[in-house]
Amino acid sequence: MWDQKEMPITEHLRELRNRLLISIATVGAIGVVLFWPSQFVIRAMMRHYFGGLELHAFGPADVIFTELKFSVVGGIVVGLPVLLTQLWLFVVPAVHPRTRRMVYSFVVPSVLLAALGLAFAHFVVIPRVIAALLQITDAVATPTFGVSSTLNFVIVLLALFAIIFQTPIILIGLARLGIVSAASLMHYRRHAIFGFFVAGGLAAPDGNPVTMALLAIPMYVLYELSIWVIVPLERRWRPSTGSG
Repeated sequence: MWDQKEMPITEHLRELRNRLLISIATVGAIGVVLFWPSQFVIRAMMRHYFGGLELHAFGPADVIFTELKFSVVGGIVVGLPVLLTQLWLFVVPAVHPRTRRMVYSFVVPSVLLAALGLAFAHFVVIPRVIAALLQITDAVATPTFGVSSTLNFVIVLLALFAIIFQTPIILIGLARLGIVSAASLMHYRRHAIFGFFVAGGLAAPDGNPVTMALLAIPMYVLYELSIWVIVPLERRWRPSTGSG
């Protein structure tokens, strides 16, 4: 047995409410701080990704809603350590100590991989996807981009790559729990490749084959890297499995 505490449902609900209030207050406070500088960050992002292309507002509230959305997303990203801490503090009493130690060991690698995913999207993926889309657009029409839809496109791609780069953490965690193994991942490699390209096609915000490939290929590379990380880890884990 571990130190799992029995709590009545009302206590669980009260604690959940308190955790949610802290999380919402954190995101709200950071969002308020980011609201004014968001206009400068949005302009810098648009210059970096779109060069001298002008953005257009198709409604009187487009810019305000775009800056508000950017501030909320920024509040979630910057406040993520607090949000994850509140979530963890809520669920930790019901988690086995061995699983807790595994989660703690994944925190730093997960943050680093998310940052790597954002950097990959910022420097490699988004400029190439946008260049390809602009070339396709210029062939048949004059590009006129709205500020709201354009920022949504950029935010979705950044978020997708922050999530995609968590693939090794997910697979290693599943291997540690005995749900998958290096052998099973190797066996289903071809199925995984097919699945990644299907997922890339579904997740691509523009439906462009270039975007689909840029989503699918990193997933496959991370899948392969995960296998090679799991192989030596399984040798380390094997002696401890008998002791529980």
